[in-house]
Amino acid sequence: MGNRISRVERSNGGHGHDQAGGQAGEAAAHKQPRSQMKVLVYGRNGWIGGLLGECLRSKSINFEYGRARLEDRRGIEADIRRVKPTHVLNAAGVTGRPNVDWCETHQVETIRANVIGCLNLADVTNEHGIHMTYYGTGCIFSYDDAHKMGPGHRGFTESDLPNFTGSYYSHTKAMVENLLTSYPNVLTLRVRMPIVADLLYPRNFVTKIIKYERIIDIPNSMTVLDELIPYSVTMAERKLTGILNFTNPGAVSHNEILELYKEYVDEEFSWTNFSVEEQAKVIVAPRSNNLLETGRIEGEFPEILGIRESLIKYVFEPAARDKATVKAAVRAMRAEARNASV
Repeated sequence: MGNRISRVERSNGGHGHDQAGGQAGEAAAHKQPRSQMKVLVYGRNGWIGGLLGECLRSKSINFEYGRARLEDRRGIEADIRRVKPTHVLNAAGVTGRPNVDWCETHQVETIRANVIGCLNLADVTNEHGIHMTYYGTGCIFSYDDAHKMGPGHRGFTESDLPNFTGSYYSHTKAMVENLLTSYPNVLTLRVRMPIVADLLYPRNFVTKIIKYERIIDIPNSMTVLDELIPYSVTMAERKLTGILNFTNPGAVSHNEILELYKEYVDEEFSWTNFSVEEQAKVIVAPRSNNLLETGRIEGEFPEILGIRESLIKYVFEPAARDKATVKAAVRAMRAEARNASV
C-alpha cells in the first residue's frame, strides 16, 4: 500500500517536500499560476461539482465539465484530449437518494460509480501526468477505544486506516481511498457532513437536522463548503497529494448546531433527542460518527476557522440577515416533514 501521507509532486520532475508538517509557504511559492491552469471537473450535476464550477468561475480559472461517465475509460480519454487539462477535480459518485440507505439495495451501481469510475479516472490521469483531486469522505471512521468521543481525546489522522464499514456507501469509499494511495498524482479529500449557507438545500447537513423534531446528539467533524471549497482549488494548484482530512478544526454536536439556529434565526425553535438505538429503528444502515485531526489542513491554511466559528460566519450570520424569510421557510419544511411521517 502506498504512503497515506504523501509528498507534493510538481511539474518540475516531482521534487517536493513532506506534507505531514504542512509547509504552506514553500508550497505557495512554487504553485502553478492560475493563468496556466486548465481544469477538468467531473460531477457537473452533483452538489460539490456545481460549487466547484462557481468557485472556479469566481477565480477566473479556465475549466470545463467532463462529458464522460467515469466507468467509460475511452470517454475519459476523449475528455482529456478535448480539454487538455492541467488538473482534474473529481466530485462524481453516488451517495444515494434520499440518503446512503439507497446504496444498501443498489450495490452494483454504487461500486460502478464509487470504485470503478474513480479508479478509471485516477489511472488515466496518472498515465497522462495530470494531478487529480478526489472529493472523498471521512465517513469511514467511528469512535473507538483509541479515539473516544468528547473533549481532550485525539481524532483520526490521515494515516489511520478506516474502521467503519457499517454502510455499503462507507465500505466502497474506504476501499477506493485505500487503492488511490498507490497513485502518486492523487489528492484525496475526506469530506464530512458537508454544510452550506442555504438552509433549505436537502443535502446540507444543517437542513437535515433542522427538518426533523427528533435527532441524535453526537459531536462530529464537519465541512463548511463555503469556506473550504476555495481551499481545495488552492491545494490542487499546489499539487498536494496523499490524504487530507477536509474538515474545519474541532467537532460540533447536533444540539450545538440547533442552538445556533435558535440563537440566530428562530428563538422558538425546539427539538427532542433520541438515542442511537432509537435512530437505528428508522434507518437501514448505521451512520459514521467521528473526529478527524486537522493538522495538515491547518498547516496549509492557518487562517481556517474552527467549526463553530465557520458555522456562524458562513451559515448563521447570513441567515440572520434574512431571518423572517428563513424562519418561515424552515417552519414550512418542518411541517411538511411532520405531515409526511403521519
